[in-house]
This record gives sequence, C-alpha cells and structure tokens, in this order.
Amino acid sequence: MSKKLVLAYSGGLDTSYCAVHLSKDLGYEVHAVSVNTGGFTSEEIGKIEANAYKMGVSTYTNIDAVASYYEKVIKYLIYGNVLKNNTYPLSVSAERIIQAIEIVEYAKSINADYIAHGSTGAGNDQVRFDMIFQTLAPHIEIITPIRDKKLSRQEEIDYLKKNDVDMSWEKAKYSVNKGLWGTSVGGEETLTSEKPLPEHAFPSQLEKEGEEKVTLTFKKGQLVALNSTSNTPEKNIEALHKLASAYAIGRDIHVGDTIVGIKGRVGFEAAAALITVKAHHLLEKHTLTKWQLQHKEYLSSFYGMHLHEGQYLDPVMRNIEAFLESSQQNVSGDVVVTLKPYHFTLDGISSKHDLMNAKFGSYGEMNKGWTADEAKGFIKIIGNQNKIYHQVNSES
Repeated sequence: MSKKLVLAYSGGLDTSYCAVHLSKDLGYEVHAVSVNTGGFTSEEIGKIEANAYKMGVSTYTNIDAVASYYEKVIKYLIYGNVLKNNTYPLSVSAERIIQAIEIVEYAKSINADYIAHGSTGAGNDQVRFDMIFQTLAPHIEIITPIRDKKLSRQEEIDYLKKNDVDMSWEKAKYSVNKGLWGTSVGGEETLTSEKPLPEHAFPSQLEKEGEEKVTLTFKKGQLVALNSTSNTPEKNIEALHKLASAYAIGRDIHVGDTIVGIKGRVGFEAAAALITVKAHHLLEKHTLTKWQLQHKEYLSSFYGMHLHEGQYLDPVMRNIEAFLESSQQNVSGDVVVTLKPYHFTLDGISSKHDLMNAKFGSYGEMNKGWTADEAKGFIKIIGNQNKIYHQVNSES
C-alpha cells in the first residue's frame, strides 16, 4: 500500500516534528509543501527547503500563492473593510484558507493518500485545515501528530534533539507568522490577559521620525497605485508595508473568540492592511449611499466571521462576495494618508464620485436643493410617527 503523504510544512517546531516523526518513525514518503502567502524572501524560502531535507522529507515544494491570496481573499476583506472585533485584519486566518486549498490541490495532483499538518487540538487552524481538506478531498486521510499525541513544545524539542535535529528552538521566544496581510506575534505575554508585548517582540522597529504623506489610489475598490506609481494591488500592499513599517505602524493585540469556544489573544503588526482598510473605508463614506454603507457593514462582518471560522467554501461566501464586488463600482479616487511614528492619520479624499458635492448644499450651511417650506414639510412628515406614539401613550 502506498504511503505517500503531503505535509503542510512551515519550517517551525510543530511541522519539523511532524516531518521527522512521519518519515522516520512511521515510514511515510513525506512530500513537504510550503505555501508562500507573502512576507518571505527567496533566501528564507531556500533555508526552509534546506531544513526540510534535514528532517528527512522526500521532496520539498514551495507554492507562490501571493497573487491568488489577494484575488480570492484579501480583495474582499478590503471591499468589506473587515477588521475582526474592530481590531484585527484577519492576517493569519485569511491565509490559512489559501494555504489549505493549495496544499490539498497539490496532494491530489501527486495522488497522495494522506495529508498531515502540525496544528494542535486547542487552536483555530486545525478546523480551517481539516474542513478544507475533507471537503475538497474526502478520500485523503488527515494525519495530525501534534493534536493526536497532545505534545507540549518541550516534548517536541526533546524529540528533535534525540533525533540529532537541534535548531535552537528554545531561543524562539515568540511565534511569528508573516504574510501579505500582516504578521502575527504570539508569546508568553499573549497567554495572559494583562501583559503587553514588549517592543522587541514586533518584527518592525521604529526607523523614521517626523511625518510622510502617502497617496493611495483606488479603482473600483482595488489599490491600483501608490504615490502615483501603478502596480498590481498585492505589489502595492507590499510597497505600502515597506513605507509604513519604518514608522512602526500597525501594532496591536487582538482578543477574540476561537472556533473551539475559548478566548484567544494574539499580537500583530499589519501596517499596510490597517492603512488600506481605513483609507478604503473613508473613500466609501464619500462615494456610497447611506443604505449601501449600512448593508455592507453587516454583510462584511458576516464575511469576516465565516472566513475566520473556516467556512470559506460555503456558497454563501460567493453570494456575499458578489454583493461586495457590485458595491465597488464607484469606489475610485485618491486617499491621502500621513504616516507618523506608531500611527497614521487620514487627511482626505479626491474622487469624481464624491457625493459630498457642494452644488447640492453644504451640511450646516445654506441649502441649494430645496426651499425652507419644503424642509418644514419633510420634518413634519418624518416626525409624524414619533408624534403619534407619544400623544397616544401620554394619554394612558
């Protein structure tokens, strides 16, 4: 019987344990696969590959999914201005979906009988990976050594040392996950409710003082240029990250509900994501109607929640995406942002679709589109139900 197995491999402690254990102890033909969803240099990918072979894998493959990640997921997070609990741009949960899809498609392409991942039994990733795998390839068996054996970090380190794999895991005090849409940071502080992450835990340190203005150009909701230089949206996001991270922008700690029902806390750094979402939202406030904004808000919240909970393949997600896409028809224009140490401000927008048009009247100033009598009649009718309610109930 074939024992061909595809391992979702990041090069971290958990997946390194899986690679050694599955190949050496259980005799699987391990094909390690990493999915690049942003944040990695070619040198870093080369190091991950070299380490994978040290762990005993048969082959290593790196799949570049940055463009796919943007097109299938990030685009809609921007359209929806999605920030989980008004804080977190779903940096990790969003990329796990694309990673899972790419890995299962690779497993099918080489006729693998098994897929393995290094998720624990207490987190969200186990749900996201398993749901994608079992939906797209129900015939492939899922193997999860860390979850099944309930291994502690120290047990994994001891095992790898015993097998002559010593990569100074103890020195990695913080768990860092880099991606196009942000970097998550976990450490002993995030296991508590009261401690902040120290300055040095964040991957980007303050390098610039003063202020710097940046112009983001959107076309139908997509970031098509930065400072008048056109490029693909994903390249513009990368360029914006490079500019903004020098000011140490985008740091925060997210507290939320995990899929498995416990509270979770994680630090993150997502300068480009936060600036893009806030700039896009400001442009929408000027170019969308009141009711478009109202309905977008709750549908976007559901979209982010479903994505976070691993429900990406549910057809309702395609329905919401269709709505979000259609809402972006007039979301085009420039947004000027000022970068400052540790924060940014939105200066304003310029758009031919700006509904704040002076020829129809200026808020709080002289009206140009209606008479005083028309205003009085409107106010009388719109307040009619309140007036009836209070008169009826004041008599009882």
